[in-house]
Amino acid sequence: MAYQTYPGQTAPEPTARAPRVRPGFGLRGPRRERHVLAVEDLAALAFPVGDDGVLIGVDPQQQPAVIGLFRPNQYELVLVGGMWMAQVIALRAAATGARVAVETARPQAWSPMAQAAGGGQPCVTIHQVGRLGAQGASVASPVLVVRDLGARPPRSRLSAAPWQTTLTLLPYLGPNASRVLNAADLVGIQRVSPQEAEILARLLSLGDQEVAALPTLGDNITLWATRMRRQFVMTNPVEAEGQVLGGPRRMD
Repeated sequence: MAYQTYPGQTAPEPTARAPRVRPGFGLRGPRRERHVLAVEDLAALAFPVGDDGVLIGVDPQQQPAVIGLFRPNQYELVLVGGMWMAQVIALRAAATGARVAVETARPQAWSPMAQAAGGGQPCVTIHQVGRLGAQGASVASPVLVVRDLGARPPRSRLSAAPWQTTLTLLPYLGPNASRVLNAADLVGIQRVSPQEAEILARLLSLGDQEVAALPTLGDNITLWATRMRRQFVMTNPVEAEGQVLGGPRRMD
């Protein structure tokens, strides 16, 4: 995301007339020269500016790990892991002001989280399989669609739209996993079997160390992978999340 820098405003020239009261604005403040920084002094500045998005945990250097979920184009995520991690992402997306729509065959497992999110506001909705309609996503009202449909999710009937992101949850690799993974922009992988790790290595071009680590990951560790980058992330719930979801777990 690009950040725009605005130039300093030019202060008004001094005048000999007495300060004039403007109704509703009070007296005009003191006039000062503009703040100017020489080019050679720029290196002394340091600002903690990073990508905006949803905080999902910390990396091995204990730095915040953020996913930019919502974009002006279609965006597809796949999580090979447990429902707990998917619900943490959904809760944190809702906390940023996004709407969350969950298409699931196990609504009873999502109802407590949906009721707790938004302080009573209907920011998380649950839909039966095949009953999810158009969400009307926009830049002012982005939408996260969560598809919790098992290891063989059917093709979505929902049309792609700007500012609408789809998170597909795979508890393990099913027969059509390659189709789902090849269509993803970002893949999260929790603990999997050695056989699944080898399949993921071929599909995602993972390195040997990453493949060896996948069967041994803790319940709160996820490997996030794109076509170009890999990053292990540790996710711990805050107190409110722990009260609703409980502690990290790979299996549901």
